[in-house]
Amino acid sequence: SQGYSPTFNAFAEKLARGLVDKYRLQNKKIIEIGCGKGQFLKLLCAMGNNAGIGFDPAYIPGRDDDELPGQNVEFIKDYYSEKYADFQGDFICCRMTLEHISDTAAMVRTVRKSIGDRPDTIAFFQVPDVTRILQDCAFEDIYYEHCSYFSPGSLARLFHSEGFDVLDLQREYDDQYVCIEAKPADRPRDIEHPLCEPVSAMNRLAAGFETKYPEMLNTWLAELKALKQQSQNVVIWGGGSKGVAFLSALGASAAIDYVVDINPHRQQTYMAGTGQQIVAPAFLKELRPDAVIIMNSIYRDEIQQELTRLELSPVLRTLDQPEMTV
Repeated sequence: SQGYSPTFNAFAEKLARGLVDKYRLQNKKIIEIGCGKGQFLKLLCAMGNNAGIGFDPAYIPGRDDDELPGQNVEFIKDYYSEKYADFQGDFICCRMTLEHISDTAAMVRTVRKSIGDRPDTIAFFQVPDVTRILQDCAFEDIYYEHCSYFSPGSLARLFHSEGFDVLDLQREYDDQYVCIEAKPADRPRDIEHPLCEPVSAMNRLAAGFETKYPEMLNTWLAELKALKQQSQNVVIWGGGSKGVAFLSALGASAAIDYVVDINPHRQQTYMAGTGQQIVAPAFLKELRPDAVIIMNSIYRDEIQQELTRLELSPVLRTLDQPEMTV
C-alpha cells in the first residue's frame, strides 16, 4: 500500500474524482480487480454513492484503516476469473495489477466477456509506463514480479485486439503510470491517440537502455564504494519494490545499513535478498545519516518536509542523480 503517503493519496483522490465526474459514476456498481486494501475502490464508492466489489486473493481483513462515509463495499479473496462473470459492473477498474499477469490478453478477454452486450460499461486500467523506464534507464523498476511491461501504444493495441474502443490514454504520476479508458465494441475503431507510439520507437528505447544500464550501474557502484570508504552514513528511502530492485542490482548491502519507509507494516522487517532493516523516519534522529537516496523522486518534497521536521539535513539524491559525494 502507498496509502501512507500524502502525495500518493492526493493523486488517488484526484484520479477518482476525475473518473466519477467524467463517467457520471453515481449510484453505480464498481468492480476493482486486484484491489489490495480497497482504498481506491472505497474512494470511488464514497464519492458517487456507488456499490463496490473488490477482488484480491491477498486482501487482509482488519487492515482497513481508511474508512470513508457512504461505503457499500465487499471483498472477495480470490483471483478474478470467468467464474465471477455474474458480478457485473458499470465501471471495471484494475490498477497496477495487469503487469503481474503473464497472459494479459486472456485477462482483458475475460473482462470483455464479463461485460457482454452492455456497451456503456467503462474499463479503466493503470500500469507502469515502460517508456519512462527505458528513457531514464530506471532499472529499479524492473523486477521479476512484473510479467509484462506496457507503453501507451502497446496497452491500447491490447485492448483494441480484445474488443474495446480506446476512449483515452494518459500518463500520470510524473509519467510513471499509463492509464487507459475503454468501452466494449463489436467492431473497435482504429486507435487515434497522440500517445500511441509505433513499435519502432520502443525498439530504439530498448536499445538505448541496453547501452545505458551498465553505465548507470557502474556509476552507482563507484559512488557507493567511495561513500563507504569515507565512512559516510547512507540510507535509502523506500522499502518497496524499487528499493528491493535497486539494492539487488547493486549488491549494496555493505554501503547501506538501513532502509526508511513510512508504512508501519514494513517497519521492523528486512529487505528481501539484501537484508537491511526497514526503519521508521524517527529512527534517523538517532542515526543522523549523511545522505538519503530516494527511491521515487515524486516523494522528494514530502521526504524533505519530514527530514526538516526531524531537524535533519542530509544530502538528498534521487536515482537519476548518482553523483552524490558528501
